[in-house]
Amino acid sequence: MRSYEPSEGNWIAQNYRHSDDDTASVLRELEQLKQLLDETRTERGSAYAAVPFLFLDTLSTMTLYVDEGRNRSIHADQPSDLLEPDNMEHLDQPLFLLGHGVENPANGIHGDEEYLYVVELPTRNPFEELSEWTVKVSGHSAFPRWDGPTDEAFERASWQFNGPLEHALEELVAEPA
Repeated sequence: MRSYEPSEGNWIAQNYRHSDDDTASVLRELEQLKQLLDETRTERGSAYAAVPFLFLDTLSTMTLYVDEGRNRSIHADQPSDLLEPDNMEHLDQPLFLLGHGVENPANGIHGDEEYLYVVELPTRNPFEELSEWTVKVSGHSAFPRWDGPTDEAFERASWQFNGPLEHALEELVAEPA
């Protein structure tokens, strides 16, 4: 996922999320993040949104790996428990620590992405009107892969959606029955 700052004309961040094959999940998480940043008036542009996206996604997946039935379970009132390696010994691998990252666009795409996403949000003053986020979602594996700068992969990708986040949710996310 790339974050773009239109007013600056450059890429701000390129994130990797291991579970990118669920487009609906990615878009819902972007919507939740936007709502949180809007309500708290903490949106400051792409650079600030990229890290909370990874952080909130990590938190949301953490419960899949933390065993609540053990004496070593992690409690919301003690998040520092996550920093204690002994609390992770019952896990083969704490995947919530591995499934996210910040990529260097000069080094290429991670390799097992199934979709590319571009999120564009303007830099804004928190006291201005709320901004509209624009997203691009590639087709499934509809982009070239190689080691090296990723600009061309994003330029040559086939995009199934390009528009406001709210329209992406309407078009690409099926409502639960």
